[in-house]
Amino acid sequence: MARRHIHLARAMALAVLAGGLGACGGVNNRESLQYVDEPVTMLYNRGVDLLDRNRYQEALAAFEEVERQHPYSSWARRAILMEAYAQYRSGQYDASVENAQRFIALHPGNESAPYAYYLIAICHFERIADVGRDQGTTELALASLNDVVRRFPESAYARDARLKIDMVYDQLAGKEMSVGRFYLERDQHLAAINRFRNVVEGEHLQTTSHVPEALHRLVEAYLSVGMIEQAQRMAAILGHNFPGSEWYERSYRLMTDANVAPVAEEEAERRGWLGRTFGTVF
Repeated sequence: MARRHIHLARAMALAVLAGGLGACGGVNNRESLQYVDEPVTMLYNRGVDLLDRNRYQEALAAFEEVERQHPYSSWARRAILMEAYAQYRSGQYDASVENAQRFIALHPGNESAPYAYYLIAICHFERIADVGRDQGTTELALASLNDVVRRFPESAYARDARLKIDMVYDQLAGKEMSVGRFYLERDQHLAAINRFRNVVEGEHLQTTSHVPEALHRLVEAYLSVGMIEQAQRMAAILGHNFPGSEWYERSYRLMTDANVAPVAEEEAERRGWLGRTFGTVF
């Protein structure tokens, strides 16, 4: 997945948590931050400055010191999320989620709670695997993103989460296509059909970029098992919705080679094949 949203996450984090604070000088290593009592603003500003310079581990140490030295201050509350953000930027996603969840547990009604939920979601989103692997993380990212939208529907976090949700559904559709092609290549046509149907019929998947290929693969699978009318129906739906696509051209050639006549759009409409949604294939 592209990481263009990192800049948005950073802007949100600093806008919510830094509160317009200035920056102080940095430090050379994590150890030098430990066990030195310092004013809380100095520690916190140091962490922000280190974040600005992409020195995430040192920034994390500074924010941890805010908590250690000033545990009952409002700065300590802010530091928890800044720790989570520093961990997110350095790829420590589990630790970031843990700190964001800790913030929510300690301060559920805080004005920065929406960002904590959002940070959890993008940590899961960053770890979405390619379509050839298990999609458990994808499901977790989807649930977390939907949680942000449900809890904070008018927020900037929700707007960004909705964009990512579309990307997640495309990922899930891609996984169905990958499995379907696997079955199709091994002549397990009914198993393949079920996978392609999931893409064509799925409430959220039928608007993804994979639908044209899924319709073509259904044409291919139905022709292979002699289900001619179903193949004609899928070809008609494909031609109606994606008339200039490569997949429609391939389906047309496939049917021509199989001596199967395509059904004209008017006839497909008369048969009720061309509704507002793809509907069921049987």
